[in-house]
Amino acid sequence: MPFYDLKCAGCGKESKIYASMSDRAAKKISCPECGSSELEAVFKGAPAYIKSKKDAKCPNSHKCGAGCRHAG
Repeated sequence: MPFYDLKCAGCGKESKIYASMSDRAAKKISCPECGSSELEAVFKGAPAYIKSKKDAKCPNSHKCGAGCRHAG
């Protein structure tokens, strides 16, 4: 079972909740603060680094593109 970052539509509290995907889909998860089942997913992005084509060191960068993983 995964952890979900959820925000309650009723009280606005954000919580990290451990639950099954089926429980989340069926709205069987309750807010630990107010008990509401109206919870919305909170998406927190991870930092990412994408090379530009001009920075690529791969000899095939014209084919591989910016996401090339051949360059060490």
